[in-house]
Amino acid sequence: MSKTEATLLARQLIQFVRDEIPLAHAMDLELADCDEHSLTLRAPLAPNVNDKGCAFGGSLVSVMTLSGWALVELALRKRGTDCDVFVAESSVRYLAPLWDDFHSQARLAEDADWATFFSTLDNRGRARIAVDCVVPGENGEPACALNARFVAKRRA
Repeated sequence: MSKTEATLLARQLIQFVRDEIPLAHAMDLELADCDEHSLTLRAPLAPNVNDKGCAFGGSLVSVMTLSGWALVELALRKRGTDCDVFVAESSVRYLAPLWDDFHSQARLAEDADWATFFSTLDNRGRARIAVDCVVPGENGEPACALNARFVAKRRA
């Protein structure tokens, strides 16, 4: 699949997310970038602000969870595999406040790989994969980070 085709598929996926998940629409999430190894969603501060004027923690964890979910869902769609994808577990660290628009980049965790994930999915009809998501803050340092495990279950 070419970069152009993959980007178009990713844009369609994010439009699906905005149409089907009211929170994603309210957060005004958009695709910022995607490649073979990562997917990045961006969100404006205005609909995601808290009472202090910085990014709301619930919005931060939501954009990270959705970027991780979209990374897995996009890989499945590229392969033509019809699955339901769920977040099975996650942990988040809030490291610094964000005072501007923000983005979350999702990529596979260091010990995860697509080959093992797809092999397990092919053999068992379900598989898990670990994803790391980061929202950069000032100077590129992480403002928050999420480590999650997503499960894909083949549809009957």
